[in-house]
Amino acid sequence: MLTVFIVFVVLTLIGVPVAFALGISGAIFFVLNPDIPFTVPVQLTVSQTQNFALLAIPLFIMAGNFLNQAAITERMIQLATVLVGRLKGGLAQVDLALSGLMGGVSGSAIADAAMSARMLGPNMIRRGMSKGFVAGIISFSSLLTPVIPPGIGMILYGTVGQVSIGRLFAAGFVPAFLLWAAMAAVIWVVARRRGYDAELSKRPTIGQIASAFRASIWAILFPVFLLLGLRWGVFTPSEVGAFAVVYAVGVGVFAHRALTRAGFIEGLEMSLRDVGAVMFLLSLAAIFSYGIVYEQVPDTISRWVLGISRDLETVMVIIVLLVVVAGFVIDGAILIVMLTPIFLPLILSLGGDPVHFGIVFIIAATIGNFTPPVGAAMFAVCTILKVSIAEYTRESLPFFAAVCGITLLLVFMPALVLWIPNMMFAR
Repeated sequence: MLTVFIVFVVLTLIGVPVAFALGISGAIFFVLNPDIPFTVPVQLTVSQTQNFALLAIPLFIMAGNFLNQAAITERMIQLATVLVGRLKGGLAQVDLALSGLMGGVSGSAIADAAMSARMLGPNMIRRGMSKGFVAGIISFSSLLTPVIPPGIGMILYGTVGQVSIGRLFAAGFVPAFLLWAAMAAVIWVVARRRGYDAELSKRPTIGQIASAFRASIWAILFPVFLLLGLRWGVFTPSEVGAFAVVYAVGVGVFAHRALTRAGFIEGLEMSLRDVGAVMFLLSLAAIFSYGIVYEQVPDTISRWVLGISRDLETVMVIIVLLVVVAGFVIDGAILIVMLTPIFLPLILSLGGDPVHFGIVFIIAATIGNFTPPVGAAMFAVCTILKVSIAEYTRESLPFFAAVCGITLLLVFMPALVLWIPNMMFAR
């Protein structure tokens, strides 16, 4: 199995797409083990996508694309500006607030980062902010997106680990607020030191705030409706994705009157590309994961971790460190699919809560999207804004430290994660 890991890392570092790197390195395992029929990897690629719960992923992706076609983003920018435009850092604070507001719409950190880089990045640079700082905050602020329901990482973790997706959705709100507060504080400190002005010179009036809320109300209510629908048993996690699509189309056509025939077709085309990329990645990850299970890697890792400590918090800290380091070279979605079967049973054996661990694990796995050498969100933002990886890395270190600090805080304070799900759902 060591050979397989080495091949995967080498392929990833030389620029081979992650999906192909997983498939090629996974296939090498079967070449090295001729006693396993070579029809198995073919079957795995098909069976991996046949889980009914995964139906929620393409449906939520489609809903997010339709909402974006319904002029949601512009309304959210207006609301974010009204709410935080007076804070030091100006458009940087607006971008951070926008990521929190858009979390319930896009569900994808990479999509959110790319969108913000195109819409807010150039204006932030024209206001005198350094390119590295702009790229850093746009990239790391998109961490809020998968933590706020309906994050795709929650669906993957809940499906693979057989954990309540409704409770995971509910558990994301407090951690998302803490992440926002930590990064907002970093922006304030940097802005004060460098003289980055606020976006608004005057405090917005109650009328302006109310108007911005009214314009964005349907997008704000989107995650609320999803959560309440799951809580009241109106629909299952898979069915809630279908509701999300109907809701998005209804808002675009009847409420905003902005979803045209051309926009609908464009939303479908974007969804086909996004869904194809995600499902292709999951299919080839199944080939790679088979070797991990066959070689009993989960048992080996569990024994190694338990050999260090049997304290739940200590074990979770070790896992967070391992996942963050692994995220430097492996995509966050792949980490969730690969490592959930390894670490979740270990946490359960120590008396941990699967929802608490899931939120911490998802945050740790997603951090890799913003770190070199292969962070997908990092590359998207740096490419759009034409920023060097070195400058991005240097300016992003305060955000990286803030995010890691909140992640460790959540490890030692599970009540912050479990408060809302315990209040809404039966334990």
